[in-house]
Amino acid sequence: MKTKKIPYRTCVATKEKLPKQELVRIVRTPEGAVVLDTTGKANGRGAYLKKDIDAIEKAKKSKVLNRHLETDVPDTIYEELKSLL
Repeated sequence: MKTKKIPYRTCVATKEKLPKQELVRIVRTPEGAVVLDTTGKANGRGAYLKKDIDAIEKAKKSKVLNRHLETDVPDTIYEELKSLL
């Protein structure tokens, strides 16, 4: 029997390659809004972030999500990420 392939994605803050389930996706929608994508299927430009308080703080401090999503990410997104943990 074939083994199922595990999809890996790279965290934008820590540069670690991790299974997709260990990451959360943040999306800039075509309308320009920035939202958390819990399903992993939302339309728009996405960036993956490790489900870890240190990774979230690092991303906020270095503004790495702003660069990857090419827009300003509001502080409310970082608060939502922390509450998701």
